[in-house]
Amino acid sequence: MSLLEKIKNLAKQNQSDNIATRRYLHAHPELSYQEFETSKFIQAELTKTGIPFTVIATTGVLGIIEGKNPTKRVVALRGDMDALPIIEENKVDYISTKEGVMHACGHDVHTTILLGAAKILWSLRDEFEGTIKLLFQPGEEKNPGGASYMIRDGALQNPIPQGIVALHVHPGLNLGKLSFRKGRVMASADELYISIKGPGGHAATPHQTADTILVASQLITSLQTIISRNRNPQNPSVLSICSIHGGNTTNVIPCEVKLMGTFRAMDEKWRFEAHALMLQQAKGLAIATGAEIDFRVDVGYPTVDNEPMITEAAWKLADQYMGAENVEETEKRMGAEDFGYYSQIIPGCFFRLGIRNEAKGIIHNVHTPHFNIDESAIEQGVGMMCYLGVNLYA
Repeated sequence: MSLLEKIKNLAKQNQSDNIATRRYLHAHPELSYQEFETSKFIQAELTKTGIPFTVIATTGVLGIIEGKNPTKRVVALRGDMDALPIIEENKVDYISTKEGVMHACGHDVHTTILLGAAKILWSLRDEFEGTIKLLFQPGEEKNPGGASYMIRDGALQNPIPQGIVALHVHPGLNLGKLSFRKGRVMASADELYISIKGPGGHAATPHQTADTILVASQLITSLQTIISRNRNPQNPSVLSICSIHGGNTTNVIPCEVKLMGTFRAMDEKWRFEAHALMLQQAKGLAIATGAEIDFRVDVGYPTVDNEPMITEAAWKLADQYMGAENVEETEKRMGAEDFGYYSQIIPGCFFRLGIRNEAKGIIHNVHTPHFNIDESAIEQGVGMMCYLGVNLYA
């Protein structure tokens, strides 16, 4: 029996256990950098299997599987494990047991798939050459990104991987499909925090105040000119102010208004040029209005760049495992992923796993209260991660 057939058979045999793992994780979500129980669960599963590991980045887990000739090649497989501050509205037996916290981005699935792959790879370690590093990563959803802490604590050292692979569930892709893309595939992401302050005062005497509400409105509008008039139209970029807080009654101009938002870019040079333009806009408006504007850009994740050679190799392996008719090209997305930190250091491939099933009503996007997956995708994800692990750079 070929290694491909063995992997497929084991992924099928273990599917019920993997579904149980996913449902447990889904019911017990933890926010970014608070994944203490999730980390303990992963550690217990690796211990049960016999896979050696270390704990890094506080809640991160780094497992090592050595095959034959362990120094011949090194491949890293990554799965993230944090959840989001969202109230789940699904009607399922495994609904979140933590009010206001939900695995609404599929990281419970990613962790399950990496654990499932790890168990198969451990059982097959005498049948492939090289070393496989398992990166169970915290904090993908929150700056500065758990990947940066994993790297800081040595996840890409001793031994240094030749490449790293990760998948992400994709509700826009049908069950049974995978998608890949060479080159830049996701945007950078920076967080914007703005405080506008003034003396405040009576709404009937605005001339005696710096009207913080009006200044906030002007700033929101003027920031959009950075995208529409300073950016090359061929260069994708998004600036969105997503939160505004100030005032609590009808006749008082507040002393402070706070804004929060996000800035996305597909070009690193433009990214930092835009930061300077934002600060310039705020400074000019403060001078013109007499308000005090504190504008902070919290620099976040870099772009995700899929290195062409590892991505082409992974794509061909996916054709073998899934059938070429089931492997598509990923569209560029303005979403962001801290996988970009890894791909800046070593060759990386970030691909998509289809989980959509319209017949079952599984159609909702990530980061929504009704997000869910067709769990049949777990078997495909486990098998694909195993197949990449044993074949890349072989």
